[in-house]
Amino acid sequence: MTDYFTHFSCLLDVGTPDNAARALDLYNQLSEEGASEEPPSDGFLLSIQPEHGGAKLWMRDDVTGDPERLIQFVKLCAATFGLTGRWGFQYANACSKPRVGGFGGGAHVLDLATGETVAWTYTDGWLAKVLDGGAPDA
Repeated sequence: MTDYFTHFSCLLDVGTPDNAARALDLYNQLSEEGASEEPPSDGFLLSIQPEHGGAKLWMRDDVTGDPERLIQFVKLCAATFGLTGRWGFQYANACSKPRVGGFGGGAHVLDLATGETVAWTYTDGWLAKVLDGGAPDA
């Protein structure tokens, strides 16, 4: 059997150590909601690591992660803490055995003030478009 994985590792600056501590509560609430979904969300891990500073959240997958849950969490933090500017992350899709279409990845950028997506890309869609004769996006 082939196992599929989504990997990412990124930081979110929430401004203050107090906000970072409050973000852990938001994370726990979101994790509880994800656990009750059918199927349950793969979620992601969250910690405050000294080497990243007390106001930065380190978010990453354990074995596999859920980019949509990560985006929901970042939007929640942005609204709760009044964050502004742009934030983004990239992710890699992989599988335990070589499979056609089993590898790829993407990236997503948010406007923290509005919660709107600024841009995103997914390599599988990009590859299919270019192979069909479309122009690669810059």
